[in-house]
Amino acid sequence: MTKYSTQDVNRNTINTNSYHQDLIYAPLEWQKRGRQQTASGYGSKLNTGYKIDFNNKQYRVYCTCYSNSGSCWFQVKGQKIFVH
Repeated sequence: MTKYSTQDVNRNTINTNSYHQDLIYAPLEWQKRGRQQTASGYGSKLNTGYKIDFNNKQYRVYCTCYSNSGSCWFQVKGQKIFVH
């Protein structure tokens, strides 16, 4: 797990090397049972099974997904920070 800080943010983006090494796998109960958050699987704030350690606090990583493309992000004090 990698710990990130505001120094790692560049243009509202944090670049990770690998989701499996840099993020914390912490699925919600309904995700463990294989359920989706929406019937279609699309939405503007979908919970992922991951958290990120940012400024010594863990934040849930969300995904905005429409069509066949998604963007992952988390929110700190009202600001979206994208995870690449």
